[in-house]
Amino acid sequence: MSFATVARQALAELVRVSTEVEPLAARFAAAGQELYLVGGPVRDAMLARPGNDFDFATGAHPDQILELVGSLGPTWTTGISFGTVGVQIDEHRCEITTYRSDSYDPTSRKPEVAFGTTIEGDLGRRDFTVNAMAVALPVDASRPIVDPFGGMDDLLARVLRTPVAAERSFDDDPLRMLRAARFAAQLGFDVAPDALNAIRDMAARLEIVSAERIRDEIVKLLLAPDPRRGLELLVDTGLIDYCLPEVGRLTETVDEHRRHKDVYAHTLIVLEQAMASEPEGPDLVLRLAALLHDIGKPKTKSIEADGKVTFHHHEVVGAAMTRHRLRALRFPKDVIDDVTRLVELHLRFHGYAEGAWTDAAVRRYVRDAGPLLNRLHLLTRSDCTTRNVRKAKMLAAAYDSLEARIADLAAREDLEKIRPDLDGNDIMRELGIGPGPLVGKAYQHMLALRIERGPLSREDAVDELHTWAAANDVARG
Repeated sequence: MSFATVARQALAELVRVSTEVEPLAARFAAAGQELYLVGGPVRDAMLARPGNDFDFATGAHPDQILELVGSLGPTWTTGISFGTVGVQIDEHRCEITTYRSDSYDPTSRKPEVAFGTTIEGDLGRRDFTVNAMAVALPVDASRPIVDPFGGMDDLLARVLRTPVAAERSFDDDPLRMLRAARFAAQLGFDVAPDALNAIRDMAARLEIVSAERIRDEIVKLLLAPDPRRGLELLVDTGLIDYCLPEVGRLTETVDEHRRHKDVYAHTLIVLEQAMASEPEGPDLVLRLAALLHDIGKPKTKSIEADGKVTFHHHEVVGAAMTRHRLRALRFPKDVIDDVTRLVELHLRFHGYAEGAWTDAAVRRYVRDAGPLLNRLHLLTRSDCTTRNVRKAKMLAAAYDSLEARIADLAAREDLEKIRPDLDGNDIMRELGIGPGPLVGKAYQHMLALRIERGPLSREDAVDELHTWAAANDVARG
């Protein structure tokens, strides 16, 4: 991409942004205050990546900013102690921050905020040069982009470089090391050699960063167009040990099929294949499940007498490890539950591929997967990374067969809502008992019977209930 091409597309995008936020720019101009579009929106304008969230920098102090933007739309002041005031203008989320010149406590990534006086000084505290450019508003083609650290050159070279010495930048804010991996995944950029070396030397500094901040960067990395690129950077630099150590340990474990370099390499392929199968764009739950589905293998690795490597019950161990890691990273409960369940179930299909399942087994598969069934289909298919064409075709055909079986049963039964033929009230009425543990035991028996045999007539269901009651010495009340 040439400089001229970047300049043309950037100007077009910046004019659009300027038009969208004209009322904001006009307020600051009338008050005699500078207002600059800064950081990611400037970078994205040059990359022709339009967005609706905008960051601005100004010489105005927070109380002045709040006064200037107050009538433009809903405001928020959660970051006001750091000099940031937010305002919603139509569909645009805008955050305006006073020029800053921060200093950092080595034991914390929270800066001691000091307000600055120039845009150049403000840009010097940013993470990477491609994010350290600014454009004065309103946009004027005759005014150059403020680029004191060569961000335009680095953008053209597709490289991530820090405005100041990498060691100083990452020491000030260790999260920037994780952001390097995230931007590599999002933008397809390489990290400058000096920054890579600094990350390798300073990876342990990530320990002072909160779990929530680490989680947010991992989510953005995984939802990026090329998460593999970011994950490989985490592993190569050792950062993985401080955010997803279970994934890093996969590099030590040879796959039982001996077809892959290691389980880590297999995992990256599964992730890419899962991404390729997403029906509606990036799916965090599916991508997390693909990334974590084999993390139980290092703990369950065993070498048999014939030299074969096995990983018995790694899906169960891996599910427990998945829950632990996602909890530690403060993921929402629904995400934790869904990803853990997919990891637990990802091997279930292999029992089908190795022999015919009964209808009861198919019902249990559907019931256990519940609303995750479609994701389980995608994950299971993605988990086939064999280079043996014949074996790959056999596995695909087996899963086609399973999905056909599910569809056939679903046409005859409501598989998504499998319930016993008798509910709790029916059970209490038939057995003459009140609420209590016996009702639950009887309900579970009738549910297991429903899964095993399919729908029963009411008469047969009642007979089965009484047979169970007699076998378990449940006297009629």
